[in-house]
Amino acid sequence: MKKLLFQFDTDIHPSVFDTVVAYDGGADHVIGHGGLTPENILALVEGTIFTRAPKDKKNTAIFVGGSDMIAGQALFTAIQNHFFSGFQVSVMLDSNGGNTTAAAAVAKLASSGNLEGKSAVVLAGTGPVGQRAAAMLAMEGAKVSITARKLERAIQACDNMKARFGVDLTPVEAFDNNDRSEAIKHANIVLATGAAGVELLSTEQWQNNPSIELIADANATPPLGIGGTDVMDKGINRNGKIIWGAIGFGALKLALHRACIAQLFEDNKQVFDAENIFALAKEMA
Repeated sequence: MKKLLFQFDTDIHPSVFDTVVAYDGGADHVIGHGGLTPENILALVEGTIFTRAPKDKKNTAIFVGGSDMIAGQALFTAIQNHFFSGFQVSVMLDSNGGNTTAAAAVAKLASSGNLEGKSAVVLAGTGPVGQRAAAMLAMEGAKVSITARKLERAIQACDNMKARFGVDLTPVEAFDNNDRSEAIKHANIVLATGAAGVELLSTEQWQNNPSIELIADANATPPLGIGGTDVMDKGINRNGKIIWGAIGFGALKLALHRACIAQLFEDNKQVFDAENIFALAKEMA
């Protein structure tokens, strides 16, 4: 029986990236639907749960994607609310790669040093990856701040993660590189999750900072988020700091994404969100 993955996307056009990885993860067919909301998802969910016998439901699964993690979380919850005893399929949330990318980055940081009790700053952390990574760092015992150009956006991101994970994060307004340099002045861990091609820190703003131990940059498009690092860095020591570049931990992100897709088809009761995706990432790291 064919393994069918239904890609339910909150954006108009389902992500090509997610489609490719879904096939690489073992799906026989990927069927994408875009522009989905909690209000219009019912008929599609019913199509997944009513069409195969109980023993065959493991061959149908749902992947929730899109660029907006909050919208994705709402859709993810709505989908599960339409399940009932004997009628459910496995489901995974990874809007904008937020869960898998964040999990891979934090897992690699955790493999390079102790995170508990450390001061961590997530630069430009209001997007899906930044918010989830901040929550994962906090779950590992770090004291985490999120920076944004506007304080209200940082506050909203911290509130989002408090509501979802129960973690306390500190919002920091950092309009430019100088502000961000000040924000990391006493940090032990720095993770950059800004927009592609935007430098958040110059080399000079971090290389002589004695408190920094670990750095990761999720940006793979030049100029990188953190100057003086390399996209291929895999736990490289630069200026006394351990550095992970986007491709350096990206291999784990892709392997993790594929592994989660494969596990969706093991039975019809798998639910993959941040916590178990992160747990798997730490095992794989």
